[in-house]
Order: sequence, then structure tokens, then C-alpha cells
Amino acid sequence: MTVSIQIDDDLAFTGLDTPHGDPAQAAAAMRAAPEQADPLGPLAPLPGTWKGDGFNAIWRPHHPASQDRFLELNRTDETLVFSPINGPIPNRGLAMPDIEMFGVTYLQQISGAVSKALLHIEPGIWASVPATTDPSQPATVVRMASIPHGTVILAQGTAAVVAGGPQTIPDNNILPFFFGQPAPANSDFDTVAQTFPELDLSISTRFRAEPPGLTQDIVKNPNSVIQKALHDSLQGTSMKSRTSLFVSTTNNPTPGGGTANTAFLSTSHNPPGGNANATKVEARFWIETIAGTGGRPDKLQLQYTQLVQLDFNGIHWPHVTVATLVKQ
Repeated sequence: MTVSIQIDDDLAFTGLDTPHGDPAQAAAAMRAAPEQADPLGPLAPLPGTWKGDGFNAIWRPHHPASQDRFLELNRTDETLVFSPINGPIPNRGLAMPDIEMFGVTYLQQISGAVSKALLHIEPGIWASVPATTDPSQPATVVRMASIPHGTVILAQGTAAVVAGGPQTIPDNNILPFFFGQPAPANSDFDTVAQTFPELDLSISTRFRAEPPGLTQDIVKNPNSVIQKALHDSLQGTSMKSRTSLFVSTTNNPTPGGGTANTAFLSTSHNPPGGNANATKVEARFWIETIAGTGGRPDKLQLQYTQLVQLDFNGIHWPHVTVATLVKQ
């Protein structure tokens, strides 16, 4: 079942300085002017339904605390639906003149490929933000999301469009690290696995769940799933263009963003760091136009890798989700 967050066709923001504007006319005007540059900017390819698969890894607290963690690994199926917001979204300025953003609503649904159980549902908004003078910032993109486990995020960052390809996808990892220590590199896997043996698939443990056929290479580098998907999708064809989106809640590269958690997740008195406090979110999205072959049209492909840092019991636990989706 595909579900979307749909805005009525006749409901639209009317922009700034138009107090007597007709929302229906504003929406109609946007639909009637395709020859103009799309106000969504780098988000313009998103509206529509995207489907595909991926991988999800999460360290979750374990109670009673015979051991503080459980590593859950899942192959995933995903549907991601974007719907355009009619009209410009007005933002009133004081330190500088008003600005207008343009955006899309979205609903993300992720299920286990084997269990078919719902793993994640996320409604939210992506918006394109123009360059500003106060603060002095270039044009950015922002993702505003609500996660029903009890976390909301605002992640802001940059966008870039690159012609041609192929372009690469960097490696990543799910290696835990203690408060006050730097995040480990992929080359530290064997050392970290001595402390956290759930990472080693050759070691049987009741504190890990994994799907059939999962390889050690995927656990070492979850991005290998989308690296392989990109390689496979380019066989016999080429990438015509790629839009890269990077957003973060850490005020870097843009001074805006953050996470908020319910009391159950974020309480810090016992155990240290809360039950599962989401303190940081970073995500990279790539919207790829892959040339069609044999008379077939071009394919629009969306790939992403996301890190949510969960904190509990004095340790940072990387929660990583990756996927490759194709526009339907």
C-alpha cells in the first residue's frame, strides 16, 4: 500500500505581500508556467513515488541489562512519496528583507524485506531556501522530519548539480565509540569488534539479528549496498547528471538544525546518555539521471545514506540506513 501526504490542489501559500491573493489562483499559476525555472531548484526531480530496497543497521538498548546493546540488521523495502507544496512559503525577515521558500511534503515507509514488518515511518518536508544576507549564507536545502519513536529533526545543508559521471559513494561504518573519543575509521573494524563482537558475523550471539545471506562486507561498510547498486545500474549505460544533497543537524555546513527527543529517549540521569537519545543526524542524497538504452527512457534513481547517532550508556551508537530507489 502506497500512502502520501497530499495537499489539496486548490490550497496554496500566496507568497509575501499578497494578503488578498487567491490560493487557488496561486496554485494554478505555478502549474501553468512550466517554461520557467522550477522554484524547487535542486529538489525539482523529487515529486512522485520512489520505490526500492536497501539496508538498515541499528544498535538498540537491551533490557534487562545483562548486556547493554543489541545489534539489529535488516534488508529493507522502501516507498518514498513526495508531493509539491503549492505556492511559495513566506518567511518574514527583520534583519533582512523577507524570503520565500519552496518545498515538498514526503512520507517515507521502510519495511523488513524478509519479515515485512514496518521498521520506520517518517512524514516531513524538504524545502529549498534562497541565499540570505543576514545570516550571510548561500542557497541551502532543509529537511524537517518527524519520527514516531519520539524524535524530530531539522537538518540543513547544501546542494550541487554535477553533469556526467559516474560519481562515487564514500565508505561508512557502524562502529560504536565512547563519549569523548573520536569516531573510528573503517580500518579500525577488527579492533572495535574485539570489544563489540556482535559486529563479527562468524561469532554466534543472542544479541544480534540478521537476515539470511547478509555478508560481513556489508556490516563493515553499509554503503557497499548502494555502491553495488550504483555500479549495477550503470552497466551498459551512463549517468547524465547527479544532484547531491547533504544535510546535517550539527550546524555544519549551515548554522541551522538540531534534534529533539521525548523524555523517555533523552533522560540523562540513569543510564548516562538516556535510553536512546538521538543527538545527531547526517544524510547524503543523490538524485541520479541514468541514460536509457535500447529506446527506453532515462531512469531517475534516488540513493541515500543516513547516520543517526544514538547515545546510551556512555557510548555513541551509529544507526545507519541506506537505500536505492527508482522513480515510478
